[in-house]
Amino acid sequence: MKIKPLFIFTLLGFSFFSCDKKNTAVEETSNQSDIKTIKSLPSELKEISGIAYKDNLIYAIEDSGNENQIAILDSLGQIVKKITVNESTNTDWEDLTFDKKGNLYIGDFGNNDNERKDLAIYKIAHSDLQNQEVKPEFKITFYYPEQTEFPPKKKDLKFDVEAFFEYNNSFYLFTKNRSKDFDGSSFVYKIPNSEGNHKAELINTITTCSDYDNCVITSASINLDGSKFAVLSHSKVFIFENNHQNNLTSGQHTALDLNHFSQKEAICFKNNNTLLIVDEKEKKEGGNLYEIKIE
Repeated sequence: MKIKPLFIFTLLGFSFFSCDKKNTAVEETSNQSDIKTIKSLPSELKEISGIAYKDNLIYAIEDSGNENQIAILDSLGQIVKKITVNESTNTDWEDLTFDKKGNLYIGDFGNNDNERKDLAIYKIAHSDLQNQEVKPEFKITFYYPEQTEFPPKKKDLKFDVEAFFEYNNSFYLFTKNRSKDFDGSSFVYKIPNSEGNHKAELINTITTCSDYDNCVITSASINLDGSKFAVLSHSKVFIFENNHQNNLTSGQHTALDLNHFSQKEAICFKNNNTLLIVDEKEKKEGGNLYEIKIE
């Protein structure tokens, strides 16, 4: 594993409930967190792109090129069962999130080439998660009004998404910047949790740093009571906590260096002070379930 140094994390005008463009800089301190390997994942799950945790079980999906299935794992990473999601297509499933009622949502919004016009979120009802096969309760479609070219020029490839969570009946999406001359910026969009086709609302932009390998955003998660959320990169976790319910970024902002570099693609809260992370297997490295404490 390569060890990467600390970088600066800057937050530019980041407020979920206002389009105020005032700038707020958040400087990364020397905070670090030991990452603990829990288990190597089953070899059949090579490209996990999203995870969510509920009732001592880990729900996982894989991205494009894989089946339209949800794998359910126990706390040690062993597969308990798989659920086939009918009437859906795994165009590029990238993240999972639960709402407070236990309904599960699949983010089919991976958009590497910034060409897609079929972005979607599938809702799987809580009561259906006991079944071997399900069909979505409904499908949400959406678009980014700021994107007018498909694909945009190489300097404007900013409409891929691999990270989202549900909070107070809305989804919050963090774009993965694939632009030439990467600058660490990520658009934050808000979409209502309701059936239909929606115009995604651009809330603001966060900026991590200009090192793509360490600072590109790959997943996000919020804890059950909404007091903390986490944003993942390949070597860092950015924690937002003690936030007011009407302003998710009103509290403390902390960047944790994991002292561990790999293709980390998925994160979720196990409890208020524990995060689970999964990375993809690349050659002989990765393909593991990890845990970190953030107390």
